Amino acid sequence: MAEIIQKDGTWVFDGDALRLTPGRDKNVSLFRKTLGELVVPLGALAGVSFEQGKKAGRLRLRLRDGADPLLHATGGRLTEPNDPYQLIVESDRYGVAEYFVDEVRNALLLDQVPADPVDAYLLPGPSVPLSVSAGDGTATFDGENIRLEWNWKTEDAKAAAGSRSLTVTDLTAVEWHPAAGLENGHLRFTVRNAPTKAPPKYDPNSVELWGFKKDPLMALVAAAVQARLPHPARAAGTAVADARPELPSPRVAAAEDDHDALLRRLRELGELHHTGVLTDEEFTLAKQAVLKRM
Repeated sequence: MAEIIQKDGTWVFDGDALRLTPGRDKNVSLFRKTLGELVVPLGALAGVSFEQGKKAGRLRLRLRDGADPLLHATGGRLTEPNDPYQLIVESDRYGVAEYFVDEVRNALLLDQVPADPVDAYLLPGPSVPLSVSAGDGTATFDGENIRLEWNWKTEDAKAAAGSRSLTVTDLTAVEWHPAAGLENGHLRFTVRNAPTKAPPKYDPNSVELWGFKKDPLMALVAAAVQARLPHPARAAGTAVADARPELPSPRVAAAEDDHDALLRRLRELGELHHTGVLTDEEFTLAKQAVLKRM
């Protein structure tokens, strides 16, 4: 098991999954605190990295495309303070961070986890029920039904229609955009057979956002709804077609056989290390020798 504890949060890897817990420090964003602990299965990972800085470093996880409804709903628009897949590391813990990265990378290699996109969510999305007030309204979601209620700042034309009730089956898409510069953001629900180009300010299926502290919390609603919509890969009909594999050349086949043998050797070394036959130093040296050959 690998573990790193920081003011920004705690990451624990047990060989099968990573448990990401936000810290309680005052600098931890409201979004991450509200999202809470995440459990990321190893199969959802595409990679891990550690970047050193003069005063602090940063651990980063990269997930496979389509694995997390939160990342899909936000489209990579979460800023660094709100990104749950980053962890600020203090300079005196750089060695721990590097060890953490090695352990996760070795597990990805041993399990031969591919980095290609997936066609089903591997994370469940934020827990429900959820209720968030920001911008010109409040969005509430109980797992099946969405309710939009307006406040005194709502444009009259939109408020005149009253509260809005939708079900997940009514929707084809949901999207969250943060405010950027002089442009306001929004949480928008796309209703089946009722597309609109109306600005969020006037769209009764949208909450307009103005760049305040609680705006990112609307991304939680978007992610919880997204997790219950058809996966975009399946909705687009992008299932991989069956195809007869091309036979490799003898040279390529030999290289693949050698690669498989090295993978088996890594597994054997891991088992010997876990059972105590190999010390930490012996395991590290043997593992590095195998990885260099790969």
